[in-house]
Amino acid sequence: MVTTLSADVYGMATAPTVAPERSNQVTPKTYPNYKVIVLNDDFNTFQHVAECLMKYIPGMSGDRAWDLTNQVHYEGQAIVWVGPQEPAELYHQQLRRAGLTMAPLEAA
Repeated sequence: MVTTLSADVYGMATAPTVAPERSNQVTPKTYPNYKVIVLNDDFNTFQHVAECLMKYIPGMSGDRAWDLTNQVHYEGQAIVWVGPQEPAELYHQQLRRAGLTMAPLEAA
């Protein structure tokens, strides 16, 4: 004997389901920027710090490198670059490998 089960047996509604309206508002979330910070130390010369900044930080002018080098010396640290995480990690690693004393990367 074949039994046909109706929607009532399964507890299914016979009326169509209406989905709630979707919001057209999209809130974009941006990725955080990261700060590359050079710390003062007792073994890197002004010349070396300035040269490293010009070599590894894109678009770094000589004047800006010397301003940042002076800030590192007189204030103990300087933020030398701010931007997306991946290039921040690269610049941080390059400066550290060149012998500069670096603060850990931090979100801006």
